[in-house]
Order: sequence, then structure tokens, then C-alpha cells
Amino acid sequence: MKLLRALAVCLLLAGCGVRPDGPLYFVDAQQRLRPDERKSGRLGSIADALALLFSGAAPGQGLHTEIAPSALPRVTVTTELELVQLTLPLARREVSPLGIDQIVCTALGVHVQGGGARTAKVRLGFTIGDHRPRRSDTS
Repeated sequence: MKLLRALAVCLLLAGCGVRPDGPLYFVDAQQRLRPDERKSGRLGSIADALALLFSGAAPGQGLHTEIAPSALPRVTVTTELELVQLTLPLARREVSPLGIDQIVCTALGVHVQGGGARTAKVRLGFTIGDHRPRRSDTS
């Protein structure tokens, strides 16, 4: 499988309403982000939280994901005070705009929970691609 390293394609400033408990974010039937707090008994890493997010929502809660399943759910994470860079083992087309929000809000929630700045930006890079990179800024 040939992986193409895309340039950072999304720079997002999340307005997620991040809470200090660092939940995962899934999508409800009305297409709104909803927190799903999974008790793990420890403060996990951003990569750990994203692996849980990629595994899908818990059954019976009426939540779903807008991220295509991936056989390689491991995300590469680089953090700085005001920037969290994520390299995702996905193609951009495999993640809807709400899926982007799920990833950004989950990463930012864990970053804040670990003492990172609430004003941090999250940059996403996709390693699989067959089209030119896109860039999207939101607040």
C-alpha cells in the first residue's frame, strides 16, 4: 500500500465547547456533535482517544461517526503549546466535515485535559490521497 503524505490540509480552531473531562465526540441523529465520555480510569493520550473515536460509538446511544473505518487507526500526534498536529491514516474523502469536527474536538478536549491551551489550533494531515490537498479554516 503506497501512502502519500499530504500537506497539512486542514487548520481548524475548534469551537467545540470543550469540557475538562475530555470526552470523545460523536454525531447524533440531528447531525450535531455530542460528547460520549468513556471512563478509562486514566488520562489518555490524544492518539489513544482518537483510536477509540475511530472504533466507533458505543451501541445503544443513538450516536454514530462520520469517519470511515480504518485498518490503521494509529494517528501521529505532535503537540506544541498552541498547536496540535495530527497525521491521519486516511484519505480526506473518508472524513465528512462533521467527522473533521469529531477529530478536532476530541483532540482538543484531550489536549486541554492534559493542561494544554484552550486556544490551541488543531492541524490535520491525511497520509492517503489521490487528489490535491484542501485547506479549511473554522472557528
